[in-house]
Amino acid sequence: MAIEIERKFLVRNDAWRTRASGIVYRQGYICVSTTHTVRVRIAGETGYLTVKGGQVGGGRHEFDYQIPVADAATILAVFCAQPLIEKKRYRIDYQGFTWEVDEFFGENKGLVIAEIELEHIHQPFEKPDWVGGEVTGDSRYYNASLATVPYRSWDR
Repeated sequence: MAIEIERKFLVRNDAWRTRASGIVYRQGYICVSTTHTVRVRIAGETGYLTVKGGQVGGGRHEFDYQIPVADAATILAVFCAQPLIEKKRYRIDYQGFTWEVDEFFGENKGLVIAEIELEHIHQPFEKPDWVGGEVTGDSRYYNASLATVPYRSWDR
């Protein structure tokens, strides 16, 4: 059983772009509740089915399985609520960690979030200068939330 411990931050500028190349993601949700989510994703040319539990001590249970990309495409089209999450994910190595930067498109265009996965909740890390304010506990920034209340619809 895997436990995911991640922290999320807004991205404050484009300085990260020179250090990254990205992969296009399309993902949707079969089930979203307060206790778990079931997600289907196509990342590049690979399909995934992911089950995530609710928060447990700063982390959450996560099970991620590779599935045929044709199956993932059908599930996205038939079983997932619209709009789908469309984004490009960039991986950037910094100070011994890999940061993932998600640049959103479609209904979430304009949103850019950086995530870091940790081994434990209190693990120290240094933020790159392009990383801004933390949004880890703000459920509006969860991908499952962005699928139902897209960023472009927010009253900012």
